Amino acid sequence: MPSTEARPAEDHADHQLEGRLASTGVERLALLGKHAEALMQGYSRDEVPLANLSERALNKLLAARIVWRPDEQGGVKLAPRVRELIAEMLADETRRQVNADVGETLELLRSLVQSYREAQSQGEYWRQEQQLLRLRQALDDLNGRFADAIDSLWQRLNSDFGFVSRLNDKIRENDRAQKQIVRLLDGLQLIDFDELIELVGSDGGLRKLLISQLQRQVSQHYTSLREVQSRLTELMARFRQQQSRSRLVSGMAAFLREHPNFVPGNYARRSEVPDLVNQATALNAAASPALDHQSDTRVITELLHELPRPQQPSRDATSAGPAAVETTGLVAARQQALKDDVERFYLAVIDQSAEAGISALDYLHQSDMTWGEEIWLFQVIAEYQSLPRSEQAAFRLQQSESRASQFNDLRLIHDVTLRLARSA
Repeated sequence: MPSTEARPAEDHADHQLEGRLASTGVERLALLGKHAEALMQGYSRDEVPLANLSERALNKLLAARIVWRPDEQGGVKLAPRVRELIAEMLADETRRQVNADVGETLELLRSLVQSYREAQSQGEYWRQEQQLLRLRQALDDLNGRFADAIDSLWQRLNSDFGFVSRLNDKIRENDRAQKQIVRLLDGLQLIDFDELIELVGSDGGLRKLLISQLQRQVSQHYTSLREVQSRLTELMARFRQQQSRSRLVSGMAAFLREHPNFVPGNYARRSEVPDLVNQATALNAAASPALDHQSDTRVITELLHELPRPQQPSRDATSAGPAAVETTGLVAARQQALKDDVERFYLAVIDQSAEAGISALDYLHQSDMTWGEEIWLFQVIAEYQSLPRSEQAAFRLQQSESRASQFNDLRLIHDVTLRLARSA
């Protein structure tokens, strides 16, 4: 149970978060009221006029995400949420986006392009400009929604993962973010540029708006989503590593609670060391003469004189020939024999076509071969992994394995069963 001392700290943190949100909201609302005239001009026009805005005020509006800049060459425009808020307050149904679905926006683009062409064919230039303006705003809304969604993903990476205390909650947040990325990718896949090219035809303005600019912005969205997904994968791997360590510690803590008198034994003083500990050979301490110590010169000289002299007479260096590398013919022959026996095992599986498959150890024992079980299983698995993908698909390799112990998740392979894929 959580201690009573931790509850005031949590309440204090909640009050701090609430106060920070309130101060940020007041600051954003003050920005809206201070620059209301420029924002309303940006709502009625295509871009926000920058004549009455100082550089400091513009930076504040950009930081507050009240306005945004689609690209470096373009002007500053209202954020989609701000435009929807103004349209909601003004009951402007023509400018209010009720449905934020990508498919609905694409239907709106098709309708606007058709209205633009009708106005162009009938010579109604004022209506043509209005439809072109609505078309630009619809594209800005579409790109703005994707930009806001990607920005919210980065905000979640930088805030939600840090404030969530439990590791399982962080993993669930990561999974939720991954699902949101999948939804955004599905939305981007709905944009068919072949259809848009056929829709705009030879109109230069529409091709620049719906093909060139939109394709560049969609490419930027794909790049941003790829970076977010890479970061999420990295965080998930880190969370899983932390989860495995925490499970190991919690498992050891549970074991100590069940066995309060447990004391680890001194394995170095035991005559019979468990196999789990007795895995590595003893280490020999490395030593080297300290030639820079003048006091040890006499001791080093005495040790050098006590070294045994070589029994063989020294030879002339000019008579020495190149070093001959000894051939390992016996080792290579054994390796080739093992490989041939494993290939015969694979051929036996193909000939029998047994539905249940053939056990590698049963085949080894029935064939009266002298190979060790471990090296035999290793060669069978290695032979399967060295096959091309097309040939691997013809076999099914099933491993009979178990955990090393209750507190060790290491998998020990006891046997493998090989069968044909068509008989599965």
